[in-house]
Amino acid sequence: MRFMIIVKATKDSEAGVMPHEKILTEMAKYHEELQKAGVLLDASGLQASSKGWRVKYAGAKRTVVDGPFTEAKELIAGYTMIQVKSKEEAMEWARRFPNPALDDKEGEIEIRQLFELDDFGPSEAVERFRRMDVG
Repeated sequence: MRFMIIVKATKDSEAGVMPHEKILTEMAKYHEELQKAGVLLDASGLQASSKGWRVKYAGAKRTVVDGPFTEAKELIAGYTMIQVKSKEEAMEWARRFPNPALDDKEGEIEIRQLFELDDFGPSEAVERFRRMDVG
């Protein structure tokens, strides 16, 4: 079972304030523990939304909208991907995740399970993804 631990953006992260060394140290320790346990798949921080864009769809029409985006609480500042045996194991790792907020302010993470190809019914499209080794 794969899970994504999503670190919510804050006003500071959206303003480009870099994390303090203390947070980076705590995150490094946590991710080393994930790696030693053999459950770490990937992890990274994301730059502020001012350096990104969105693509909005209206039927076949696509419109590119440049950042920044106003609702920081709905944005993602980073993520960690893990692969574990159960939801309970994912919850245990999530409980150990360091507070991502600067200066011990309120922070938030969200955990979401990823779909596996076996979650979908058999189809040619799913087989195409299998051949790409995606999912």
